[in-house]
Amino acid sequence: MDIIIRHAQPQDIDSMAELIELIFAVEDDFSVDQVKQQRGLKMILENPSGRCLLVAEYQQKIIGMCSAQLLISTAEGDWKALIEDVVVAESYRRLGIGKKLLAEIQEWAVGQGAKRLDLLADCNNSAGLSFYDNTHWVRTNLMALQKKI
Repeated sequence: MDIIIRHAQPQDIDSMAELIELIFAVEDDFSVDQVKQQRGLKMILENPSGRCLLVAEYQQKIIGMCSAQLLISTAEGDWKALIEDVVVAESYRRLGIGKKLLAEIQEWAVGQGAKRLDLLADCNNSAGLSFYDNTHWVRTNLMALQKKI
């Protein structure tokens, strides 16, 4: 299978927003709102400094994606990357595509000077958590808190 991992382009936004729906289907904290998701993706693409948005493409179809944004970590005293939107279309899972996406986003982050990668995952997403466990991500004792403003 000839999967291409590449930087996302504006014409990929609709396909990526559809993939994000798969994430939100297993996350209790977020609701699908394609207008918001498309706006967020567009913001990343229009402001690429410190941001990376990758897609996995097969036969000219977007079948996976992930994003990263650089932040300053006071714990590291340096840059870290926050990884989000890791998703692969259901019929293409278990083919190594998620691993390829994460490897590419890690390479980008290291190239930007990041010393750590952080990723949030829904505690009810057993398939996602199993994937991260199998790809050597380490669970921490940190709990995500959120406040809408």
